[in-house]
Amino acid sequence: MQYNESEFLIETIVPEHELIISRTDLEGIITYANETFCEISGYETGELIGKPHNIVRHPDMPSSVFKDLWQTIENKKQWSGIVKNIRKDGGFYWVRAMVSSVYKDGELIEYKSLRTPVSYEEKLEHQKLYDKMRKDNGEKRRKIIYESN
Repeated sequence: MQYNESEFLIETIVPEHELIISRTDLEGIITYANETFCEISGYETGELIGKPHNIVRHPDMPSSVFKDLWQTIENKKQWSGIVKNIRKDGGFYWVRAMVSSVYKDGELIEYKSLRTPVSYEEKLEHQKLYDKMRKDNGEKRRKIIYESN
């Protein structure tokens, strides 16, 4: 998807008392998205259901964060971390994500993710951390260059 460079600079703030909820199958395909997830991400419910959850993965996120997430939940533990997501319109939003397993009759059937707001200080700290992680891992990094006429 192609975005105007300035769209990457527009942040949507997750309201203080909102909870973003989604569920996925065991492959990470979205099976449920609450209204708040749709509003914050800019997608309609029908655009999210059946899609990989990484539809909202921001290019600033290091791949090692998601590798850790999958290793953690596959080991039947809850994962928690700060995540920067991309909106449908190219903007972004930050969340504290908690991902856990859902069992029925002792069998793992899906994953559930609850996301809450993040403070400005945490966003700044994690942006710097993720920039460093991507650099150290040899992943692409985005640069913003302003040109004068």
